[in-house]
Amino acid sequence: MANKDEVSRRQFLNYTLTGVGGFMAAGMLLPMVRFAIDPVLKEGAGQDMVAVVEESKLTQEPQRFTFKVKQKDGWYESEVTQAAWVYKDKNGEIVALSPICKHLGCTVDWATNPAYPNQFFCPCHAGRYTKDGTNVPGTPPLAPLDVYKKEVKDGKLYLGQAVPQ
Repeated sequence: MANKDEVSRRQFLNYTLTGVGGFMAAGMLLPMVRFAIDPVLKEGAGQDMVAVVEESKLTQEPQRFTFKVKQKDGWYESEVTQAAWVYKDKNGEIVALSPICKHLGCTVDWATNPAYPNQFFCPCHAGRYTKDGTNVPGTPPLAPLDVYKKEVKDGKLYLGQAVPQ
């Protein structure tokens, strides 16, 4: 009869095969986990400022301008077209608003609804915003339109990332 402290041949093989199997599984799984998590761990690069329009072309009436930005999703890089409603306010300050409705993400237009001639209007659910991007109370949007980071250099307007007001 075997001693209590001795390991039987069956237990030894069981421990050995379990250890080798676990080591092999870890060797296969760790690179896959690292591959999946790596994009999340990388610090996201902020969007660069993109030239959109010459400052001299801006008026007090909102105008829609489109521009392209480089976007990186994980390992995939692409060029995405974005838009902005840009105008000069009464003080001559440039205002650049995102056209994305804060209700469900539809695109807002300026003065397209005859009932609301001087407002941004979202045709999806009749959302409305004032000229400065503030949501009209009693309409579906619960937050104002996002504003773009902006800067003027050499007579050109550069826009960056859209941020909440």
